[in-house]
Amino acid sequence: MSSTSPDPEFTGVVRWIDRRLPIFTMMHKEYKAFPVPKNLNYFWSFGALASITLIVMIATGIILAMQYQPNTALAFDSVERIMRDVNYGWLIRYIHMNGASMFFIVVYIHIFRGLYYGSYKEPRELLWILGVIILVLMMGAAFMGYVLPWGQMSLWGATVITNLFSAFPLVGEDLVTLLWGGFSVDNPTLNRFFALHYLLPFVILGVVVLHVAALHIPGSNNPTGIEPKGPQDTVNFHPFMTSKDMIGIGFYLLLFAALVFFAPNFLGHPDNYIPANPQVTPPHIVPEWYFLPYYAILRSFTDDWWVFLVVFSWWGVDAKLAGVLAMFGSLVVLALVPWLDTSRVKSARYRPIYKWAVALFVINFLILGWVGGKEAEEPYVTIAQLSTIYYFLHFLVFMPVIGWIERPKPLPSSISQSVLSPAE
Repeated sequence: MSSTSPDPEFTGVVRWIDRRLPIFTMMHKEYKAFPVPKNLNYFWSFGALASITLIVMIATGIILAMQYQPNTALAFDSVERIMRDVNYGWLIRYIHMNGASMFFIVVYIHIFRGLYYGSYKEPRELLWILGVIILVLMMGAAFMGYVLPWGQMSLWGATVITNLFSAFPLVGEDLVTLLWGGFSVDNPTLNRFFALHYLLPFVILGVVVLHVAALHIPGSNNPTGIEPKGPQDTVNFHPFMTSKDMIGIGFYLLLFAALVFFAPNFLGHPDNYIPANPQVTPPHIVPEWYFLPYYAILRSFTDDWWVFLVVFSWWGVDAKLAGVLAMFGSLVVLALVPWLDTSRVKSARYRPIYKWAVALFVINFLILGWVGGKEAEEPYVTIAQLSTIYYFLHFLVFMPVIGWIERPKPLPSSISQSVLSPAE
């Protein structure tokens, strides 16, 4: 529809604006009248939940930035001032702090849903890759945000994680110096992290716009993994998905509010309420819970582990660098999933072996998160090593092999048939 011919439903000021700037026509086309498969379930609401959480994080972050002081001598006290003296500062900070955890919960479920229903397969490969990029950007923003309160875990977490880059040969030390802005985690580091933490959510927002645009080209996947064959297989986005999204948002906000008001520090670390002290090392340095699976992969590489000795030591790679490469590789391999899965069937609903493989992968991911929060001692080191092996085997071996040997169940002839005869 052209800008000179707005939708006949528009009247008054809306019609006047739309004739000159057709934003309402675009919204009508892309959200109200946009066709979606008629069998979408509530797992397809997690994209909307992630978008709302991102908006909440940006809004609360802007308000907090007005009161925060990115200076090592003032940062901790400025956060305490926000909590004690700024009107509703405690509420805004708790929403922002727990919003990070809720953001990762929603995104992880969103990713696991995509893995189960094959939402990464043709023609949605770029959509999937943009989602992985969003996850990586989230991790960067969350890590830098965790440093800003300048508590003990902030300082030492930043020291440990940034030191990982020193493992890279030739350029490692220069990279660490660049990140620090000096020769230790200090005031220049805090300034840089604050600037980047403020910037990255807007970068994430931009990639989310691309993610949604890439979604609206092929349309949404669905639980059957079958592409719509005509109007009989689809319904308008509104009110079908908006009603589902509103119900999901209602339950989500109740859970979010319960966390903020009744257990605001449940997912945090108590050491971060101790001012940063470079002279005192915490007994157990751990990142936030949403980094723990990758932290477990990082720590699983030891000098005496046979995987390290067989795969990496031959190339002159030490255990530290091997762990760093494996940690980053765990995200790279996620982006390669569209080409690692060799099955022509998308949905695990019709894939009897792959269904269990996804379930075991989720359990293994949770185990990695559990051991990532434990001390680097037995039996946790061995468990982390076995879970790390399984993580990469799932993508590099099980996915392609299962696609070759599996005999999928018969697919319904259309989405309408799967809705009308779900038992078939």
